[in-house]
Amino acid sequence: MIQLEGVNFCYADGTQVLYDIDLAVPAASTLALLGASGSGKTTLLHVLLGLLKPQSGHVWVDGVDLAPLSDRDLRPVRQKMGVVFQDGALFDSLTVGENVSFIMRECMDLPEAEIESRTARQLEYVGLAHTMDLMPDELSGGMRRRVAVARAMAAFDPAIMLYDEPTSGLDPITADNICDLIRKVSEEKGLTSIIITHRLRDAFKVADKVALFKEGHVHFYGERDDLLTLDDPYVKRFLA
Repeated sequence: MIQLEGVNFCYADGTQVLYDIDLAVPAASTLALLGASGSGKTTLLHVLLGLLKPQSGHVWVDGVDLAPLSDRDLRPVRQKMGVVFQDGALFDSLTVGENVSFIMRECMDLPEAEIESRTARQLEYVGLAHTMDLMPDELSGGMRRRVAVARAMAAFDPAIMLYDEPTSGLDPITADNICDLIRKVSEEKGLTSIIITHRLRDAFKVADKVALFKEGHVHFYGERDDLLTLDDPYVKRFLA
């Protein structure tokens, strides 16, 4: 389970981005973070990863408060998390197989046969077994996102998946396919997931609950259908 309690964050220049954030993501469920650009969604993701330290509040992941931990102490918690960044963030100079196996080669003491087996298994899972020796620029946008999902799952078999705009720049059909994959990964592997997206269609397709951010505050948190029927001027403008 992921739980944030009273989380505040501001940058060194004094700009506050998150205000008293309270959120809970039950185990094996998916939360979609919605909101305009600059509303604090990606900053929250970085706080969850321990890349940014909140000035106050608690960030609980499976009973461990990340806020006071050092980078060294954060490592075991981070190993529970898989991250898919915007546009896939693949290394252009590495093949697809090398991208998926990168963390295993850099951070884990595994036999070569095990690395190759895990890489092949994850690429097959996302439907890209045939792309092992291709370069990222030979892939479509949707394929790059699938490789990013495979890479996120390959090394540490995460219990938590974090997605930052995973369908950004994709056409509607390809975006739907990525959403189907996200839902498949979450359900078949029983993962706890958070997805940042601007697309209402994506949020409603993959998420159990949604949180709508407004200027660093949680403006709404609850069931998808409740958001659609909420009589609130900001929500109505956002939905429109």
